[in-house]
Amino acid sequence: MLNGKTVVLGVTGSIAAYKIANLASMLIKLHADVHVIMTQNATNFIHPTAFETLTNHKCLVDTFDRNFQFHVAHVNLAAQADVMLIAPASANVIGKLANGIADDMLTTTAMACRAPMLIAPAMNTNMYENPILQDNLKKLKAYGKEIIEPASGMLACRDIGKGKMPEPEVLLQYILRTIAMDKDMAGRRVLVTAGPTQEALDPVRYITNHSTGKMGYAIAENAMLRGAEVTLISGPCAMEPPMFTRVIPVVSAEDMYQAVVSEYENADIVVMTAAVADYRPATVSTEKIKKKDDDLSIPLMRTKDILGTIGTGKRPDQFFCGFSMETQNMIENSRAKIVKKNLDMIVANNVKVEGAGFAGDTNVITIITPEAEKELPIMTKKEAAGIIFDEILARM
Repeated sequence: MLNGKTVVLGVTGSIAAYKIANLASMLIKLHADVHVIMTQNATNFIHPTAFETLTNHKCLVDTFDRNFQFHVAHVNLAAQADVMLIAPASANVIGKLANGIADDMLTTTAMACRAPMLIAPAMNTNMYENPILQDNLKKLKAYGKEIIEPASGMLACRDIGKGKMPEPEVLLQYILRTIAMDKDMAGRRVLVTAGPTQEALDPVRYITNHSTGKMGYAIAENAMLRGAEVTLISGPCAMEPPMFTRVIPVVSAEDMYQAVVSEYENADIVVMTAAVADYRPATVSTEKIKKKDDDLSIPLMRTKDILGTIGTGKRPDQFFCGFSMETQNMIENSRAKIVKKNLDMIVANNVKVEGAGFAGDTNVITIITPEAEKELPIMTKKEAAGIIFDEILARM
């Protein structure tokens, strides 16, 4: 995902410095070119050799180190960077950056860097809440730097409060949002539905389906990484929703209907992947079920047609994409839905095809528009999400 991208990590004197080794490893696995710069104080918490082993690059500490190739190291690294993350960022280094002090390798590189800069403060709660530190953070924000809010909890000093550096997984998401993809969807508002719904039979039991939400979550994540403002309406899923998306949790099909009807007018693009639980017993009547179990009575319920409803109110400048999961006559049934529901595109798959459908990490889809059909081979759902948006953008 980060092939060809250069990430510069700045590590300062904080106990949280050791966590950055894990972050560096994550970035390497995503094929990023990772360079680490440490303050002298940071070397008291983790040795530069750890980073050199992980990144296969010299870890820079001393501005006047003579063991380097013939170039001005801090200027060269600053020019290479696609993003610079300073984490953990101590109060001392934050103060230097906010006030233009460049007296070591890290701060001189930061001063020369024009790439996006992320800063993750990590310190004692009283230090973090100090008005001087807060003023310095405001200055950095005004200069266009992104401040990553620290977490709350027990700190190394045993105080409890705000000041913990976020976990490496969170820092990675900030980096990915910044550089993983071109921002060709910046300014677009995207509404995505995902996951199953649950219809209560009684206070204990419910009917649902096998949807896991993986396809919808992949679509929401792709739109976010491409710069869109994403609203994700999600049924009950076991996964964490993508960061940096606005999530509206729902349970029932009626909840889903109400949420979509409330939100779709604000969206430029609507992608409906959710599998709504619709129970209409085909071969067993309600009366027969009652005889078997007096406590179980399944109403013959028909869920509302969400896409059909909002399709009637679609503006000319909106793009609606639906999903069609079929077991037979996939193309014909999907084309009929495009017309019936006033869609611009439908993504169809056959649940009987190996590698397609619920639960797995792959899918086999056919993208259908009124003019054409594009059949795709088996691929990951994240890859499929990217192609879906490529096709949507090509038609807007």
